[in-house]
Amino acid sequence: MASSFSKGGIGVNLSVRQQDIVSIVRAEGPITGEAIAKRLNLTRSALRSDLTVLTMLQILDARPKVGYFYIGSSSEKQTAQLINQYTVGQVVSQAIVVTPTTSLYDTVVTIFTEDVGTILVGEDGILAGLVSRKDLLRATVGKTDPHTVPISMIMTPTSKVVYVESSASLVEAAQKMDDFEVDCVPVVNLEKVDGKKVLRIVGRISKTTIMKVFLELSRM
Repeated sequence: MASSFSKGGIGVNLSVRQQDIVSIVRAEGPITGEAIAKRLNLTRSALRSDLTVLTMLQILDARPKVGYFYIGSSSEKQTAQLINQYTVGQVVSQAIVVTPTTSLYDTVVTIFTEDVGTILVGEDGILAGLVSRKDLLRATVGKTDPHTVPISMIMTPTSKVVYVESSASLVEAAQKMDDFEVDCVPVVNLEKVDGKKVLRIVGRISKTTIMKVFLELSRM
């Protein structure tokens, strides 16, 4: 269950665990990540995404060999307000899309020609799945004929695809990518077609894009 943390008059939705981290740091900071994890009976790696989000929001700050400390009440820090105003749809990048019947060979050519790590598979603007460079590499080292195998046989179907909606916040997108350990996710709008939920392709967003926005805002 998420709670709302007020910073500069603008609500930032934090998970229960993030709220617990903030409370610990406010009471005991500066405190190391290892010490926070011990207090919560978790591993340091389990808290990585939470600490990253809280630091990016400038609710917490960190210093090498010192640890994390609370800065959420500082009136001089406006980054959280700015970040919270951005949605994924505002910074979305154009997605490279192939149809389910596109051959494995043509998909390999496309992914390297366009210099992307992931290609979406869709038809009539509806997401059917996605395929990564790793997927293509595994498929091409086998005995399959890349000229005859359709990419639909290789792709990850939508039921297993990690995606974000265009209305989601950048923080939500960053945390989802960190949680699922992916570098890029499709951006979609949920629609109903003939009574069925479908994912309308809007584009894609990557960790690199989000990091650039965070860095730009932190310098303002």
